Amino acid sequence: MMRRRTTLLASCTALALALGATACGGGPVAAGGGGKSLSGQTITVAGVWSGSEQKNFQKVLDAFTAKTGAKTQFVSTGDNVSTVVGSKIEGGNAPDVVMVPQVGVLQQFAKEGWLKPLSKTTEQSVDANYASVWKKYGSVGDTFYGLYFKAAHKSTVWYSPDALDQAGVKPPTTYDAMLKAGHTVSDSGLAAFSVAGQDGWTLTDWFENVYLSQAGPEKYDALAAHRLKWTDPTVVKALTTLGKLFKDKQLIAGGQKGALNTDFPGSVEKVFGPKPEAGMVYEGDFVAGVAKDQFGKKIGQDANFFPFPAVDGGKAPVVSGGDAAVVLKDGKNQKAAMTFLEYLATPEAAAVWAGAGGFLSPNKKLDLASYSDDITRETAKSLVAAGDSVRFDMSDQAPAAFGGTKGAGEWKILQDFLRDPSDPKATAAELEKAAAKAYQG
Repeated sequence: MMRRRTTLLASCTALALALGATACGGGPVAAGGGGKSLSGQTITVAGVWSGSEQKNFQKVLDAFTAKTGAKTQFVSTGDNVSTVVGSKIEGGNAPDVVMVPQVGVLQQFAKEGWLKPLSKTTEQSVDANYASVWKKYGSVGDTFYGLYFKAAHKSTVWYSPDALDQAGVKPPTTYDAMLKAGHTVSDSGLAAFSVAGQDGWTLTDWFENVYLSQAGPEKYDALAAHRLKWTDPTVVKALTTLGKLFKDKQLIAGGQKGALNTDFPGSVEKVFGPKPEAGMVYEGDFVAGVAKDQFGKKIGQDANFFPFPAVDGGKAPVVSGGDAAVVLKDGKNQKAAMTFLEYLATPEAAAVWAGAGGFLSPNKKLDLASYSDDITRETAKSLVAAGDSVRFDMSDQAPAAFGGTKGAGEWKILQDFLRDPSDPKATAAELEKAAAKAYQG
């Protein structure tokens, strides 16, 4: 199963890959100065990745082994990271490092007292080489716990150039124009959109892009912190806007029922697989990794993207996500784990995955030439250009019970809304009820 947010998750924010980025020098890594200083030690790293993402992260782990002599073991947690890690800690089998895909989960881990503050070396690398927003999302209070290694740009609509050409459609720049273009695509024989309704997180991403553009960044921040209630008129309006798409059977491959039975990898397959059913699929830049690795598509030629379009005269949104590396207090090998995070903070580590594809780094020192294709470089530039208007994925900032749990909270309520989008007000009330309970907890 491919997983949420690739990260996703969380904030892709602010921006990162500064364009003039300098070369990939390695920073201070192996404690005690390089060589095979950690020979004979093993660290366990847990994360949500599977499939091509896990395979590509393994290359990073292997590069760390080559540099330090430490062995590594990767454990895939599936989507419910907090539950899996909690039970491993209780069972006396805590991993050393966890790649956390949600800000809310990182905050929860810190509150539980599970995390060790990161080393001064890692903190200095982040202060020097990352936009400040990344440190903010990796900190709880004034303590820095989470290093954002992998970022996601979650405001990209991916399409088959063939499908759009055949329909005579150009990439749209407004939400209404996108729905109109969708009708033209479906008139030419393919559904407009493939929607991954079986994975509730994809629906939260749809909502967040519409909301950020329509309501603006200040309201977005207030809703993310639950200073604004989900019953607010701006929420009802965003749901109504999203409902226009959800209720239009002509626009969605397989209609609502088909969408609810489609997971994220399946949604990419419906556009880029051997038997295309739709012309477009909305999700983060990580769609490219699936299209390339699983369906052999050439990014930029057989698969391309346009920025998520502006809604109702607002600015085009840039929502981001990411995976933060944290060190667990109960891990058996903290010294090696800290050294691993010092390594992850270097452009050298980021360059390993950047070359493999399906990855963005928030590290400004990563040379853009490290990316394997022009489209990813373009995505990286777009992320940087958005500057401080970028916002971290909202559901990733929420307590996990509301924004990060399969079959519950926002994920489930938006699946119910996809099934029946006729009453945005009632959906907003359900969202508020679930949020009030989770934010209190």
